[in-house]
Amino acid sequence: MTPPLKSSGSVQPVISVDDVVHSFKGRRALDHVTFQVMPQTLHGFVGPNGAGKTTSLKVICTLLRPQFGVVKVFGHDVVDEQKLVRRKIGFMPDHFSTYRQMTVYEYLDFFAAAYGLSFGQRTRVIDEVLALTDMDGRKNDLISGLSRGMQQRTSLARVLVNDPDLLLLDEPASGLDPRARIELMEILKALRSMGKTIFISSHILSELAELCDAVTIIDRGKVKYTGTMSGLLLTSEEHPAFRLTVAGDDATATDWSEPLRGLTGVLKVDPVEARPEYRIEFDETQLDTNRLLQAIIGLNIPIAAFAEDRRHLNEAFMDLTERGVK
Repeated sequence: MTPPLKSSGSVQPVISVDDVVHSFKGRRALDHVTFQVMPQTLHGFVGPNGAGKTTSLKVICTLLRPQFGVVKVFGHDVVDEQKLVRRKIGFMPDHFSTYRQMTVYEYLDFFAAAYGLSFGQRTRVIDEVLALTDMDGRKNDLISGLSRGMQQRTSLARVLVNDPDLLLLDEPASGLDPRARIELMEILKALRSMGKTIFISSHILSELAELCDAVTIIDRGKVKYTGTMSGLLLTSEEHPAFRLTVAGDDATATDWSEPLRGLTGVLKVDPVEARPEYRIEFDETQLDTNRLLQAIIGLNIPIAAFAEDRRHLNEAFMDLTERGVK
């Protein structure tokens, strides 16, 4: 297992999970789980269904007491200092709760009042979160009549009414169509730019690959990896790989394989058949993608896209997790 991310200097983790164990009816859902989430990051929490993601989230947000180990949020113990923790977090479960016969505005107003906001404060805050989630035009709609994507946005708006510093999102993109999924991810990026720390669970690594600063992979209750997304590439048996797509209508007319193979650190170049694309594999000791990209530009290759090889990330995920259901 990769060691947990360590805080640097005076920067302390927003979430600190230390050696946590929790069992249900003799089955260990969390098996000595340890990881950290740093401030103002978007941290992915990835694992197969039944891996322990929801159990971990419930422990972090004080809905479940760990049977062993310590969990702290902003330095506050989730068992001994529940009220302090709850003031700082917003939890979005993987399914929409009740209150389906309320309108969107009534639903948000109900929760804002529960947080103790005055009428004037509620009006202002609700308008702000509706604008942020692009739900202004749906505020008078019944929740029961909303699509899955609109219900997820409403749930996210509800999480934001108390202006939490930490968002805990359990499979927020589950069941969404591709457009709704992309739009939700854009909202999360905006929230991160506002200084929020976001901890988001998913069972699909590629869904979070471009979004997250760091990732923790859990399987059968055990942490298999925790660290940066780029660091995850180094856990695979293969070397890190990137995809280069060449621009232009005649992109397939020129074979750039040999010039690419001559670049420092490049171990292997595989043209993708019938496409103006190349898979570039290189030595992890030379893992400087900015320098590699500058070198490619120096070859006068017209670049349409350059990104981490998603197939490679998925292979790393498959290497770390086990086949079958526990």
